[in-house]
Amino acid sequence: MTDFHVNFQLIIISVGISFITSSSKLDKCSSNSPWKSLNSTGDIMPIDFGKINSGNTSNTALHPREIFTALPAKKEGKFEYPRDVQTQVWDHWFSRRDEKDLVVKMNTGSGKTVVGLLILKSCLNEGKGPAVFIVPDNYLVKQVVSEATNLGIEVTEDTNSPRFLSSKAILVVNIFKLVNGKSVFGVGDEGIKINIGSIIIDDAHACIDTVEDQFLLKIDSLNPAYKEIYKCFQESLREQSLTKESEIDNRERDVYMQVPFWSWQSKIPEISKILIKNKNTDWLKFVWPLIKESLALSSCVVSSDIIEISPHCIPIQMIPSITNARRKIFMTATLVDDSILSSHFGITEESINKAVIPDTAGDIGDRMILLPQVINTELTDDEIKEFCKSVSQDVNVVVIVPSEERAKYWKDQADLILNKNNLYEGVSRLKSEKVGLIILVNRYDGIDLPKDACRFLVIDGLPLVRRLIDKVEQVILAGSSRKTAQRIQKIEQGMGRGVRSSDDYCAVFLMGRNLTSQLYTGGAIDKFSPGTKAQINLSEEISDQIKGGDLSQIREVIMYCLHRKQDWVSASKGVLASLSYKASGKPDLVTIAQRKAYDFASIKNYNAAANELRKVVNTINENEKPLKSYLKQCLAEYINFYDPAEAQRTLMSAASDNPKVTKPREGISYHKLESKTMDQARICGDYLRQKFDDPNKIIIEMNGLLESLIFKPDTADIFEESLKKIARYIGFNSQRPEAEYRKGPDIIWELGKLSYFVIECKNGATTDTISKGYCNQLNGSGEWFTNTYDKTCSYTPILVHPSVKLEYAASLKAETRIINEEKLKLLRENISNFIKSLCVENKINDDQAIRERLLLSNLTADRFCEHYTTSCTTSFK
Repeated sequence: MTDFHVNFQLIIISVGISFITSSSKLDKCSSNSPWKSLNSTGDIMPIDFGKINSGNTSNTALHPREIFTALPAKKEGKFEYPRDVQTQVWDHWFSRRDEKDLVVKMNTGSGKTVVGLLILKSCLNEGKGPAVFIVPDNYLVKQVVSEATNLGIEVTEDTNSPRFLSSKAILVVNIFKLVNGKSVFGVGDEGIKINIGSIIIDDAHACIDTVEDQFLLKIDSLNPAYKEIYKCFQESLREQSLTKESEIDNRERDVYMQVPFWSWQSKIPEISKILIKNKNTDWLKFVWPLIKESLALSSCVVSSDIIEISPHCIPIQMIPSITNARRKIFMTATLVDDSILSSHFGITEESINKAVIPDTAGDIGDRMILLPQVINTELTDDEIKEFCKSVSQDVNVVVIVPSEERAKYWKDQADLILNKNNLYEGVSRLKSEKVGLIILVNRYDGIDLPKDACRFLVIDGLPLVRRLIDKVEQVILAGSSRKTAQRIQKIEQGMGRGVRSSDDYCAVFLMGRNLTSQLYTGGAIDKFSPGTKAQINLSEEISDQIKGGDLSQIREVIMYCLHRKQDWVSASKGVLASLSYKASGKPDLVTIAQRKAYDFASIKNYNAAANELRKVVNTINENEKPLKSYLKQCLAEYINFYDPAEAQRTLMSAASDNPKVTKPREGISYHKLESKTMDQARICGDYLRQKFDDPNKIIIEMNGLLESLIFKPDTADIFEESLKKIARYIGFNSQRPEAEYRKGPDIIWELGKLSYFVIECKNGATTDTISKGYCNQLNGSGEWFTNTYDKTCSYTPILVHPSVKLEYAASLKAETRIINEEKLKLLRENISNFIKSLCVENKINDDQAIRERLLLSNLTADRFCEHYTTSCTTSFK
């Protein structure tokens, strides 16, 4: 080494020592010292190095897992490592990230929010911003913002934020902020106001109700526009059903009718004029920009208190920021069918088929799923309610009910009732303390109830449909697997509230005789996702061991789950361990075809629209007549744009398969119930033997029907359908002429030997007297019978009504009978006892035993009226 090198090193060392010495004296420097870099308190000025790109790969890395690892401000102890399923989804998404539409499916509680935030952060790093994270409601906005804060990812709720607009921060808003007629993102002809590069719609299924609501026009009967629109269609509604139209005109509750498509299409100019003159009113201004271009491809349903207009599919192109986004990611739970994303967001069949999924499906929490009214068909709702209250002394019990009306049933035992107004505060309480028995009103998705927030979850009854068009379709599709699948999806979403991670657990009750009947007897359990179905099957094996047991035995079984008994935990984990997702899904071809047809029709290519539906109609099995007829009606609507005569022929074919569809202009020929000399017991036995392979299923099905036979407003259709079906269980034949042929009574029972019951149902009536209008309706149905049936046939007119008193000036034929509340209760009890006596003793193959029990229960044709009806009285002297 040379002297120069030695001296140079000494100089550097010297300078270094000098600098360190000087630095140690900085605190003593004067205020104008060039070395001074302190704030007024003497502390070093705070610098956020997380905002500096140099060396911080969280702002430059592209793979979400690399970004996750590099995030410098993650909350300590919460996000040390990503879960395996999160990494798997990130890997699959990253390899396909340039596809415009992607569906990401992950189990509830597997960390979807974190996955979504990191995907959008990756998009920003790649220059695919601005980025938007959409959730169903404000409650979830807060939840996502909180999660982002814990991760150290910058987010904002302000659509005008410069950080969002410059692709530095992720915008988090609810779906309503994006999709409404005055959207700040731009609507229709306005074009794009806020550009979106990448968008995630989280809990996409939960967003659908809100999207539907934005494209749904409601016109209240007090609105002058109601009367104008009603007058346009009054005559065509009358042609569909004179009785129903009269009831609507008289403002009777629970009556609704769909306007025939040919009448709707022909009146579009008049309807447009009515709406245009009101477009700036509060009831229309948020909806009109969204639906104004889709009126011809919409349904109109009229009820006594509202008119609803809704497009057949959602014209999502009216929000151009969505359709023009470079990357669209729809995040859903692992439900069986995502086809609704096609009808509501325009997602293609290919995107639905090739969803991004984890490698394994067993990452869901532990659930014991029991149907107590299958274990013991004698259990009542009241007993289950008391049981839930008892369990709530130890753990939080959450009951999801379908309506405010049903919430009232639980009110006497509830510690807290949560609806949209107090949801956030209530869920926060559940997460932090034991509250007891909590009732959650019509909230099947979009909330997290992890760990002790919910250890016992109850789904009480079937979810209700919301829109009038859904009610119309529900009637047409009654008995179809299509409607069953849609309801199962809703129930499964609700069941996911109680387990939010793979190490979470809860017990689940599915209660209510209607719900139990649909699940247990209709093969509906097969509609659940693989993980849920595996848990149900395991729970059913355990249930079989306590068949007929009381609630104390059911409680002991539940404790295997809640007390984490090793036998249960091992069995539960075992049934999930080997589960995996299918590489490609099977979307509902009907929904896909309806979307394709709608898209063709929206550009006036009605021939192509009709061809799409023809193709799918030809794939429907003849056993699925309700679905086939429904699709033929949809097909006829598109054909009507270019060939009205052919449209009516197509509709006639649909009506021949299913008289509940819209009636063709020429009507449908009524098919009389032919009366035969019949053996009631043999007919009863034949029906039960052909329909059921398990006597226990007969009890469960009958319990569901009897639960619908109650006096309650807004339940007319299900009441009438149940009363029609019950006739078959006791050996009679039956029809609903008014619903099926647009003329005649609500129900006819054929009793044999040329005898009939002509029945009008007014189970929604709330008055103390029977109105003149109801009397005239029943008398008119009697005249219809006399004119339609042979003179050798006789009938007994029956009115189902809570009162037996006639109002002033009302009159009924002397032979008229009334089924009031007392008689209806007796009928329910005795039919239930009749079915149980057959099934418990397994006598359905013994016609003599059936005959004896029909007599004992007074359910024979000659005894029915004497025991289950009463005469009417006048309310005046």
